[in-house]
Amino acid sequence: NNNPQKPKQRHFRTTLYLDDGSSLHPHLGPYFSDGQRRVDYVLAYEIEKPSSIRHRSSRFSGNKFIQRLRRSFNRSSSRAALHPKADPEIAAQEQRTDYHEDDKRFRREEFEENLLEMGLELEKDERSKIPEMGFVKIHAPWNVLCREAEFMKLKMPTKKVLNPSTHHQFNVRQFIHKVTAPLHPKIEPSRPQNVKSLCHPFSREKQHLFDLSDRDRFFDSKTRSSIVYQILKRTRCTKAKYSMEWACYSVFYKYQPIGLIRKYFGEKIGLYFAWLGVYTQMLIPAAIIGVIVFLYGCATVDDNIPSMEICDPRNNITMCPLCDHACSYWELVTACGTARASHLFDNAATVIFSIFMALWAVLFMEHWKRRQMRLNYTWDLTGFGEEEQDEKVKLTCTDRMPAYLTTMVTMCFLIVLTFAIVFGVILYRISIKAALHMSNYPAARSNIRATVKTTAAIINLIIIIILDEIYGSIARWLTTLEVPKTDKSFEERLIFKAFILKFANAFTPIVYLAFFRGRLVGRPGKYLYVVGSYRMEECAHAGCLMELCIQLCITMLGKQLIQNNLFEIGQLATTVTHRKQFIQFGMVTLFVASFPLAPLFALLNNIIEIRLDAKKFVTELRRPIAVKAKDIGIWYNILRGLSKVAVIVNAFVISFTSDFIPRLVYQHMFSPDGTLHGFVNHSLSYFNVTDFQPGTEPVEPMHLGYKVEICRYKDYREPPWSSTPYQLSKDFWAILAARLAFVIVFQNVVMLMSDFVDWLIPDIPKDISVQMHKEKILMVEVFMKEEQGKRLAAQDNQNQDKCASPSSDNQSPPQPRSRPISHAN
Repeated sequence: NNNPQKPKQRHFRTTLYLDDGSSLHPHLGPYFSDGQRRVDYVLAYEIEKPSSIRHRSSRFSGNKFIQRLRRSFNRSSSRAALHPKADPEIAAQEQRTDYHEDDKRFRREEFEENLLEMGLELEKDERSKIPEMGFVKIHAPWNVLCREAEFMKLKMPTKKVLNPSTHHQFNVRQFIHKVTAPLHPKIEPSRPQNVKSLCHPFSREKQHLFDLSDRDRFFDSKTRSSIVYQILKRTRCTKAKYSMEWACYSVFYKYQPIGLIRKYFGEKIGLYFAWLGVYTQMLIPAAIIGVIVFLYGCATVDDNIPSMEICDPRNNITMCPLCDHACSYWELVTACGTARASHLFDNAATVIFSIFMALWAVLFMEHWKRRQMRLNYTWDLTGFGEEEQDEKVKLTCTDRMPAYLTTMVTMCFLIVLTFAIVFGVILYRISIKAALHMSNYPAARSNIRATVKTTAAIINLIIIIILDEIYGSIARWLTTLEVPKTDKSFEERLIFKAFILKFANAFTPIVYLAFFRGRLVGRPGKYLYVVGSYRMEECAHAGCLMELCIQLCITMLGKQLIQNNLFEIGQLATTVTHRKQFIQFGMVTLFVASFPLAPLFALLNNIIEIRLDAKKFVTELRRPIAVKAKDIGIWYNILRGLSKVAVIVNAFVISFTSDFIPRLVYQHMFSPDGTLHGFVNHSLSYFNVTDFQPGTEPVEPMHLGYKVEICRYKDYREPPWSSTPYQLSKDFWAILAARLAFVIVFQNVVMLMSDFVDWLIPDIPKDISVQMHKEKILMVEVFMKEEQGKRLAAQDNQNQDKCASPSSDNQSPPQPRSRPISHAN
């Protein structure tokens, strides 16, 4: 606008409403009131709540003199005797509020003017159904979209279209797609799924290369929103009301519309939901096999010889007290229920299931890599390199050293705090067990083991949930102190810290039950004590596997139900992260040998999780800014590391936590008939009750109704009548050697099989690699033809210039030159 006298035109339109408040054009949807210009972005602001004076004077807001006149009139009228004198403090507060509201309005109007200068078109709407909220609709015209697309180097589809591949793998995929057609959402594709356009960074000078047949759909909703957001950042409230079938719980069995998710929310969130879908899909076979293993344990529990011997009252085996002084002798037959329940999770099928889950983890990682590569190709991200636009403050190593030291000290302190809390729960179990044994109530003394196990697991769950929230906040604070150079670096550091702290918080009690409980006990007459007179815990006769299973079950179900679902339903401002699934992935893979039903619980949780996250994104949360990403970042390395560690952990669980190796050694080395008959008696050592330390013998030695002279305890030690009483026996060393050998063999065999599967399956699907190669060749041909056409056009122009004779209106045509005629002599 070159004329300073002429006011700037503001492209505002007011939406028309009927008397009942409804829109005059309800069918227009996300468009301006003219029904033609689409809404690309929405800014929301609060409409200032005016006082009665400002409300009455709002009609005369265009004339400042009239405003002052009305204010003075109102002030003079307020001095009437019928009204009390106004409080000057309240009046000052109202005046300051008015100034604040005016300042916000002026800044908003200035911001809107700057947006208009950038070429955007705006339309105000202050008559919405949301009270005291106004909206500014933003539309980006075609020239603005082209300008910003060229500036952002967006890859857009060209006119060249790839024909459907005739590769044999593609036909297999077509067959699978037809078989699974009922599972796909009912979405009409804009073009055949096998057709793909060649994409190239957009350029206004080369618009003839691009498919501009439909300009309204050339830039999709996600791209238009990203372009407007970049303009807003250079010169900030939107809430998406986007209803999709994807967010309904009733369609949990259908695939997700990943393409639409990516177009609306961007590649980063699209990759998250794609990963979550692949993970959930891969949990189906794992859950089926886990249920089969569990059912096998149920079917064979009556044929399990060790549990039958424990449940046989004719054996009459008297066990040593489980605690000092308060506890008395007890009969092994009372552990019948625990022994039978342990067989459900500790049987021969558990080993096979552990091997299967190790290979499953590798297959899952390979499947995701191929799926991710296919999405990268489909979404034109194969050559994408994340460009960090928001640079942080540049600091030297010396500047960052205090923050790094603070991070290391704080994280070490928090991990030690986690260990201390777990130790406190251990002391709780020890003390509550002794207290229940001393109780006079028969009901309290009848179910001591179940009460202690369940309450301790619930306490652990509550502590884990509380510390998870605290550790997440501390991890963000520590990452902020480090001032990472880029947003990507900030996110990766935050993820790493949060994962380490939450992993230690969730798995420390589980690791204790699996590998430490029952190993640091000592023996009758020489027990190990901590914090004075607290005797370390023992495992049940059937081992600690059952308690480990209970802890895993309560932790997994509790975290998924309370933390992942109920907390998130009431949380309206969250960022999608993978943290809640990797803890879950660790529980599914690391200790699956003790809990075959873990994949089933994870599958049921993820079915709800997908739809819950979808519902939050489309109905409750502000539409996030579309962010490009070609992979899941550091989470892939964390997942891969967990899958490797899972092999080692399961090997140790099978070898040292369960009785699989002791039973195997007994059956092949010590059994007289090659069966497990006599295994229970062989796994129990003898103790003479006269060897108790003073003050540790039972208060009620006649609790069973007879005098006990010899009691039994689970260990491999020499009897009291041998030359070396209570020393570790040869059987102990033989079983220990077998356990270590099993760990080595299991670990190497499974990892060798995993590496073979990794090598066998290519990271890039063959049809995608063929298509990428073909796309490169076609793109080169397009550019070569374009350059050749330009050269031919230039040559034609030069030829025309050479052939054209010079002529001018002001100049006469040239006359022929005369030359002298020579005459012969």
